[in-house]
Amino acid sequence: MSKHVVVIGAVALGPKAACRYKRLCPDAKVTMIDQAPRISYGGCGIPYFVSGEVNTVVDLQSTPYHIVRDAAFFKTNKDVDVLVNTRATSIDREAKTVSIENVLTGEKEVISYDELVIATGSKPNMPPFEGIDLKGITPATNLEEAELIKNAVANGEVNNAVVVGAGFIGLEMAVAFADMWGINTSVVELQEQVLPGFMPKSLAKMAQADLENNDVNVYLGESVTRFEGKDGKVTKVITNKREIEADLVILAVGVSPNTQIAVDAGIECDERGAILVNERFQTSDPAIYSGGDCVTIPNLVTGKRGFYPLGSMANRQGRIIGTNLAGGNASMAGAIGSWCVKLFEKSCSGAGLTLEQALANGFDAISVHVEQMDRAHFFPEKALMSLQIVVDRATRRVLGMQGMNEFGDALTARINAVVPLISSHATIDDVSNLEVVYSPPFSSAMDIVNAVANVADNVLAGSNKYMDPAEFENCWAERDCGDYYFIDTRLAGGAKDMCEAHPEHWHNIPNEEIRERINEIPKDKQVVMICNTGLRSYEAMLLACELGIENIKASAGGMGAQKKLNATI
Repeated sequence: MSKHVVVIGAVALGPKAACRYKRLCPDAKVTMIDQAPRISYGGCGIPYFVSGEVNTVVDLQSTPYHIVRDAAFFKTNKDVDVLVNTRATSIDREAKTVSIENVLTGEKEVISYDELVIATGSKPNMPPFEGIDLKGITPATNLEEAELIKNAVANGEVNNAVVVGAGFIGLEMAVAFADMWGINTSVVELQEQVLPGFMPKSLAKMAQADLENNDVNVYLGESVTRFEGKDGKVTKVITNKREIEADLVILAVGVSPNTQIAVDAGIECDERGAILVNERFQTSDPAIYSGGDCVTIPNLVTGKRGFYPLGSMANRQGRIIGTNLAGGNASMAGAIGSWCVKLFEKSCSGAGLTLEQALANGFDAISVHVEQMDRAHFFPEKALMSLQIVVDRATRRVLGMQGMNEFGDALTARINAVVPLISSHATIDDVSNLEVVYSPPFSSAMDIVNAVANVADNVLAGSNKYMDPAEFENCWAERDCGDYYFIDTRLAGGAKDMCEAHPEHWHNIPNEEIRERINEIPKDKQVVMICNTGLRSYEAMLLACELGIENIKASAGGMGAQKKLNATI
């Protein structure tokens, strides 16, 4: 006798679980429930619909073959019954029933299940700011909100947009407003950097520079205190430091598990409401599964549980749940938190821990920074990629990797290559020797992903006396103290502008002249060597060390990194 599976939630994980189960058990009965009128859409595409890169909101709800995934589609093509505009109000685990209510008519019903999937996703965090109920303030988390925003922008109703929160959605929305529509756009972030918790501080500053170079105002370390409005509509955002004009405010301050129905049913959750599941995504009730934004799963780097509200994660977990509903034994051990985001000229991506996170989790970690072309240096189309690797000193284990590049697909290719290595507790030796594809239009013969591991190896061995880009920036800011001696190891033509701008501080000794000019290098100051990307200065540092200069460091990333930081040199 076939069983009845009920799925609460029909955006990402729910449809994937339902359809996978039906493929394996065609005779089974599946009912999906969702309180919204539209289901099974790509919420991560909302910023690109707002920008105009995605033409219509229907595109976000369509299959690759341009068929709209509505209730009729699921019934006709998948034999899955869908109840839209229907809210699940409670679960009776003993009776194995779900109480539901039609949000339009108020009609109530109780349906039974043999097994249940909770796929209710997440809800936007809505801090209790004064004035938060004013019109024009929205978290932009569903298609209805997306349409309202797009219509307001397209009709010329928005001259000033303020985004509260500098995470993925916040920055993507800021780019959409400023780049595509030319709207005066501001980002307000409580933390002291953009992409907090995902990017190391130096790379975050590069991302900030990309935003500011494209006329986005970025206000870091500021807290919103209230919103002001006129005639019921927002007109200003008030922070602890300034007032910002606003016709539209996007609240992008994170999300929380939307799991009250599970909490009320007595299903085991953590302190913030994330459902605890095993590797098969069963909850504390074996007849109930959950995944996606609803759950917490182990972090494969730290061993602690983490929260990963990503559509890609939800889809993979939905497939696992569908398999197990059909009697299979699929599982997922955990995740490391891989991600990517597109800005203006640059894209950012990463996986695993940043240096700050590694230290906070008790690792004795270092990170190293490399600037290298993403393709062969002689290939016409190329970009200077920034890449950082985070490594545990004692074990040489790779804990994380983050980067930024003009070509986002080139960057994510490197991050994706390292994700399984981080998950399996690989060392920098594994990354150094990682076999990656090579052809000049795609990579270098010694790819940057290998090179960054080699630099980490040299730093751990003590042969590379390393200065990261942020440290160099700080040293340069203190140049008048007299404690530093800056040497540009490029040829004279490359160093000319800096030597002329700062003759008292910037000294040019090319690699080729280090040996004969070693006596010009002082032994009583901190010597800092720099070149275009860090390679020549590293080689010059090695030679200078051999010739007796001990207090010396080479600037990682060179002038390439400093330019991306918008450093004042």
